[in-house]
Order: sequence, then structure tokens, then C-alpha cells
Amino acid sequence: MRDMVKRFRSISLGPWLLAGAALVLVAGASGYALKPPAAEGQRLRAQVYITQHRIPRNVSERGLIGFARSHRARRLRETTEQPIPERQWKGDMVVAFNRPVGDLEFQALFYDIEGGTRNFIGPPLSVFLNNRDDKTFVQRIRLERPQFKPNNRYEIVITVRRQEVGRARFETIGERVQHSGEVSF
Repeated sequence: MRDMVKRFRSISLGPWLLAGAALVLVAGASGYALKPPAAEGQRLRAQVYITQHRIPRNVSERGLIGFARSHRARRLRETTEQPIPERQWKGDMVVAFNRPVGDLEFQALFYDIEGGTRNFIGPPLSVFLNNRDDKTFVQRIRLERPQFKPNNRYEIVITVRRQEVGRARFETIGERVQHSGEVSF
């Protein structure tokens, strides 16, 4: 009799166990996971450095980050070869993520923070990636007048999929256009 009860229980519980396993498989196939992978568990963060020094060639990733950190430009100097209205600020932006980005692009947004509020200066700088597994990127930047003004403070914000992951502040140094104040008729 006991053997019959055990067989009945195993036969009656069998379809329920199969249905439960199928439910778990369907939920797993649709994107639900019981335990997130270790890399996706940590939040994506980025360190942003702007430098106006020449970046050395044949340097490792760790060496590049160290160079960018030690040669960080908090004040960008403008070019002096052109007339004042045509001058610009040139530099290199080094972005070091804490893990691979997992996307094919990230964006750099520029904000004017001189007046105490963040005023967007568009359009954004889109950086397209060759490899989703890389964590450190170098991008040449060129800030032109009249969007950027001399002797002004700015903030650069790095976004991935519209999520803000890093930022850096800097100031532009340069000459303003001087007017004589005389009017001739």
C-alpha cells in the first residue's frame, strides 16, 4: 500500500514539476535572471580627464590613465595663431570606465556652469567604439567660439544610454574681443 502511495505522489507531482521547470525556462529566456552576472551587478562609472599635453605612444592602459591624471588640464588655453574670433581650445579627453561599456557609443555633453546653473551647449559629442570590451578611450576635442567663451567655467558629462556615468569640470582661458568704444560716421 505504501508503495502505491509513493507511486501516486510521484506520478501526480511529475506534471507539476515539469510545468514549473518550463516556467523557469520561459522566464529565463525572456530576460529574467535569478542572479545577475558579476560585471552587470556593479554600476557603470567613468573617470574623465582632459589634457593638452601630447599623449605618449605605446603606453599601457594603466600608464595612459596615470598620464592623463597627472597632466589633467583644469584650465584650457586657446590657440593663438588665428585672429581672436576664430580661436579655439584643443585637447584630448581620456575616459576610463570601471568595466566594459557594453554599447557601441557613449556621448560627451558640455554644460556652461558659469552662472550657477547647468546650461547645455549642444550638439553632443558622440564617441563610437571599436570594441565593446574596452574600458579606456581617448578622444580629441576642439571647442570653438562662439559656443564656448573665454574665461568661463564648463562641465563635461559622459552618458551611456542616457545615464550619466562621469563628469569633469574645466575652465577656458583666452582673450576677449576688445572694442574701442568709438563710433565714426
